[in-house]
Amino acid sequence: MTSRILGVVREQVLAYYFGAGSAMDAYNVAYRFPNLLRDLFAEGAMSAAFVPTFAKELATKGKDSAFRLANYVVSALLVITGIAVVLGLVFTEPLVRTFAGGFEDVPGKLELTVTLTRIMLPFLTFVALAAAFMGMANALHHFFIPAVSPAMFNVSSIVCTVGLIAVMQRFGLPPITAVAIGALVGGFAQWAVQWPLLHREGFRYRPALDWRDPGLRRVLLLMGPGTIGLAATQVNVFVNTVLATSQQEGAVSWLNLTFRLMYLPIGLFGVSIATATTPRISRQLALGDRDSVRRTISDGLILMMMLNVPATVGLIVLAEPIIRLMYERGAFLPSDTVAAAAALQLYAIGLLGYSVVRIASPAFYALGQSRIPVAVSIVTVLVNAALNFALVQVIGYRGLALGTSIAALLNASLLMVMLSRRLGGIGARAIGSALIRIAIAAAAMGAAAAGTDLFLSTRIPGAGTVAQLVRVGLTIGAALAVLAVSAHVLRVPQFAEGVALVTRRLRRR
Repeated sequence: MTSRILGVVREQVLAYYFGAGSAMDAYNVAYRFPNLLRDLFAEGAMSAAFVPTFAKELATKGKDSAFRLANYVVSALLVITGIAVVLGLVFTEPLVRTFAGGFEDVPGKLELTVTLTRIMLPFLTFVALAAAFMGMANALHHFFIPAVSPAMFNVSSIVCTVGLIAVMQRFGLPPITAVAIGALVGGFAQWAVQWPLLHREGFRYRPALDWRDPGLRRVLLLMGPGTIGLAATQVNVFVNTVLATSQQEGAVSWLNLTFRLMYLPIGLFGVSIATATTPRISRQLALGDRDSVRRTISDGLILMMMLNVPATVGLIVLAEPIIRLMYERGAFLPSDTVAAAAALQLYAIGLLGYSVVRIASPAFYALGQSRIPVAVSIVTVLVNAALNFALVQVIGYRGLALGTSIAALLNASLLMVMLSRRLGGIGARAIGSALIRIAIAAAAMGAAAAGTDLFLSTRIPGAGTVAQLVRVGLTIGAALAVLAVSAHVLRVPQFAEGVALVTRRLRRR
């Protein structure tokens, strides 16, 4: 939660200083290159390939063997990402021209994108190491520090943006350069903050690399298809960015800002639940306990639905008030609010799909069946590209958000069907029953939110921050109250268990 809230603050700072203009468009495209590689290669594939392998090594052979594997993996990451960064630096300009050719219509915009991309490319190496450290810590049952480490990225970005803009201007550099430097510093901090935790566990990095080591070979073999298997969401977002460069100025920034806002519940709930379930599934499979695997996946999915279905409805109903409250100040104009809210509503449709993939894809790699998510990912990317090319002609940049959401839901559906077949079922009846009850409760919550917002807009008028905060706060409070009552009446299991858990802990205190 700390990390994601700071991420929202970071976006607020950027919106205040740069709005949704040319500089912000250039930064978003420049950041997309290292961030795409990070999501595909470092965090996505690393989590899917390294965590199950490290957890199995830890469970069957002990810490010494697991840490030896970790040394090999870290060394391999340094070599592989180092080569990727060097190639990126050499070919930055042709890459940017290929994927953001529309920027040439605005003087200096393409050149600025190239410069920002080169500054941020080493970010890839830092976050690759951070992802490896996170996987090790999770397998060792440490979750707080790894989960909070991305907060260091956001803190660094905020501090550098606020503190270095004047410095950049003094040296005749574009102010947006401060944001790129902040991203690079944040990548380093995200890795460094986890080092003391692993040091206490006994991990000592020693440069060593044995390409013939069975554990390392397994990780690398899984990372190849793993990169493709987990690629759908990020490749789809990248396609959106490329297509958005041909739309009106600000389209790239509107889509980027709203996708990050939509990613807030994914980060709070989807990633958190997946982070907790993936090592458990790996251990259960290592012990041959498939019944427990099925229960773990089913419980994780129901809990995820309980959190993310209401979040979807809330983002759709309150898109404009939320964006106005959070971003409409400084260089971010009312017209930007309306445009971004339209994209957020369509992005939110796919929220559940994005979250389900976080559990389903790693489960296949733990099962040693990496080809399935690879095939599903390829299908999803093709479907998304076709939808986006068609929809952008009809409803402009909003079609990119809608096409991505449809593709995300397709990706999740196909993976769940295949996973159920491989495990002999994952409690589809219980999941379906829970989904129906959660959807009804969320619909009641959405009606309450819409009605409360309409009522308060006449009772508490005004465009000031305080008035907006009161309206949005009361609206969300009323919506959550209706959700809680509805979930209790409908006997949503995870809701009742959550209330009981909190109650027990309060009684102990």
